[in-house]
Amino acid sequence: MQNKSKINVGVVGATGYTGLELVKMLIKHPFFHLTYIANSEGGTTINKLHPSLNGVCEDVVQKADIDTMALTCKLVFLALPHKTAMAYVKPLLEKGVKVVDLSADYRLPQDIYEAFYCPHTDAKNLEHVVYGLPELNREAIKSAKLVANPGCFPTSAILGLLPFMDKRIENTPIIIDAKTGVSGAGKKLSEVTHFVNVNDNLFAYNPLLHRHAPEIADKLNVSFDEVSFVPHLVPVNRGMISSIYIQVSGDFDALDVVKEFYKNDVHVRVSASPVDMKNVAGTNFCDIYAQRKGKMLFISSSIDNLMRGASSQAVVNANLMMGFDETTAIPDIAYVP
Repeated sequence: MQNKSKINVGVVGATGYTGLELVKMLIKHPFFHLTYIANSEGGTTINKLHPSLNGVCEDVVQKADIDTMALTCKLVFLALPHKTAMAYVKPLLEKGVKVVDLSADYRLPQDIYEAFYCPHTDAKNLEHVVYGLPELNREAIKSAKLVANPGCFPTSAILGLLPFMDKRIENTPIIIDAKTGVSGAGKKLSEVTHFVNVNDNLFAYNPLLHRHAPEIADKLNVSFDEVSFVPHLVPVNRGMISSIYIQVSGDFDALDVVKEFYKNDVHVRVSASPVDMKNVAGTNFCDIYAQRKGKMLFISSSIDNLMRGASSQAVVNANLMMGFDETTAIPDIAYVP
């Protein structure tokens, strides 16, 4: 039964891991009513897609339909692949529905996006989108109708680097060695993510040319050539850690810089030692550690790739867009020791 005191929201793309995490938060949200759940096929219930929801949420999953979304939702989360998402954004905005897009479709300027993804079919809305990293664009997110949720690797890397960009020696390399859990590849079956290939293994993929590198460069206002980004797949379910190396100048204490920069940001924690994945699992926190040796600065940054790297950050953005405290319904205790 609809609760008229709550704002109706929808999730499109409920089949995947990020869709599940969105549903888990939204069904417990005090101000949002999850009134619409959809995927490309429909004809099932959310607990059949995700048996962990048995006895908790058994809502019908519909086949995605823009007119139905517009009639039932004030805001929609799009947990869809790139290219697919932009086909929904334009008509939803025209019908007055706010959108948090978890795909890559609105994260980049058109020329950069098309160089790394595909032709863009909604260039007009690229002019109005807000990049949904709250620590960077909190005030703009509050008045946004369309928010582009950041990628997981860029979230970890950008948050680690932001406090030090004014101390970085200009034109020196930004080196990011990042590792992610297998859930970052999504549910689609592939030889790369097959258990036999991933278990007891670790390897880099798409080194230096990964599509998240231009996103990192764009949001840090540096050239793509300055960012050397190498992602690795590690045999864990979820989590992400970035080891970042830059050259800096000036007299400063690295941890003090991070503490001062994020003193008003509740979802960034400064660590006294190199960070790990477990302490952020299931939360929206980004843990950051930094240590300096002469001109070289090492930054260690960790997030949950499904949460801060996708779903919980999306709910934070929706909270801000709808005038709620950004921490509302956001998990803040890691669920593993």
